Parts: sequence; C-alpha cells; structure tokens
Amino acid sequence: MMTHREALEVLAAHRGDHVVVTTMGSVALWPQLSNSPLDFHYLPSSMGQGVPLGLGLALAKPGRAVAVLTGDGGTLMNLGCLVTAAQFDVPLYILLIDNGLYEVTGGQPVAGARRTNFAQLARGSGLTRVYECDTRDEWAATAADALRGPGPVFVWLKVAGELGKPTPAPPRPMTDQIAALRAALG
Repeated sequence: MMTHREALEVLAAHRGDHVVVTTMGSVALWPQLSNSPLDFHYLPSSMGQGVPLGLGLALAKPGRAVAVLTGDGGTLMNLGCLVTAAQFDVPLYILLIDNGLYEVTGGQPVAGARRTNFAQLARGSGLTRVYECDTRDEWAATAADALRGPGPVFVWLKVAGELGKPTPAPPRPMTDQIAALRAALG
C-alpha cells in the first residue's frame, strides 16, 4: 500500500496545468510538492465539499482541467457529489485518498473502512472512467491515462493511514489563494 505522500508525488509528476484542489490531509502535503497559483487548499468547516468546488471551477472555466484530492470520509459525507459530477462532460478528476481514517480529526475509523467499494459507488453514480490503485506502481502506471481525456474521472487511491497527524492549516490565507487562482485562470 502506498503512502499519502507517494500518491501525491505521482500526481505532481502528471498534473500538467490542472488546477489542484486539496482538502483535509492533502492540504499539509501538497505544498511540499507544488507551489503553483493553480493550487487551491480548501479546508472548510464541513467535509465533502472539495468535489463540488472542483466541479464549479470546471463548469466556470470550460476546458480547464481540475483535479480534486478528497478523502474517504469526506466522500462518504457527500456521496451526492458523484451523481452530480456525472451529469457533466467536464475535465474533473476526482482523486479519492482512502486511508480508512478521519486522519486529521483524531484518527477515528471511517464507517465501512476498507470494506466500502468506492469504485462501485462511482460507477453506480454514473461515472464511467473509474480507476483503482492499491500501490504506488499501479498509480504511476495509470496516472497519465487517468489524468487526461474526457471527464469526469474517479481515481480510488488506497493509502496507508497515519495516526497522530494534526489538522493542517492552508499555507496561505484563503483571500490570497482566491486572488492567485483568479489571476491564474484569467
């Protein structure tokens, strides 16, 4: 099983000019790998809102690819976002970081951890391009294809959970991030 960081390293190698929206634990790791004005670190007070944000960006900027890093817990809190995303032909790439834990809120197990089949949930929601990666090597071999072509796309990345991680803080204030992203998107 790959680490969360390894999953993000593969994304960094293949992201191209995608907007990358990070949530929860990815907010702490992604700035170590990328410092682009197209990076948006979203740490809302309610989990599960990264995919709707990414979908909104993809709809507002036709043709602009958006990759959203979301967690298993956040996805379960907003499964409807998968059904909604499937309604649109947009370059939205949903990367589910499945660590089986609410890692940044105390390490509690996610309901159905390691038993929920997220690929089936994605397909059942109407998403047709669905990938499942258990190891870094699988993800590295899949990433170029998964992050290109028509969307929306769902990638289920199974990563090792880590206990004792603090809740991350965005590397820059939200107003600064919004201004930088707006400028980068024109």
